[in-house]
Amino acid sequence: MDDNLNFIKRMISILDDVKYPKKISIASDFNSAKEEMAAGGHDILLLDINMPGKSGIELLRYIREKNSGTEVVMLTNHAEAFYREQCRELGAQHFLDKSNDFLQVPEIINAYCRKNIETSQSDQYAD
Repeated sequence: MDDNLNFIKRMISILDDVKYPKKISIASDFNSAKEEMAAGGHDILLLDINMPGKSGIELLRYIREKNSGTEVVMLTNHAEAFYREQCRELGAQHFLDKSNDFLQVPEIINAYCRKNIETSQSDQYAD
């Protein structure tokens, strides 16, 4: 969820490298992101700190208050240790510098999907 349309387009093109089925939802401000999250069905959320309305940190707080198991990847230009620690304390699994680390996103998503596929396969055999 990001308010920069050029960055969103770039991320969508990068996500073509994701090997697993995917649904991509886009929200450009806090309120539409909150509505999208309320609709459910999101496994992974790419979240920027800067958002119109309220910050991505506030959205992360909202998500965790709702006990969402959504994997959160903070992807921001505010890569300072203060923000990194705050996001980790609120439950973000990943914190990436938008300018330098964004190419890691497909591998993070692929690793998440592989882990979930392996878990569901092992659960099948446990019965």
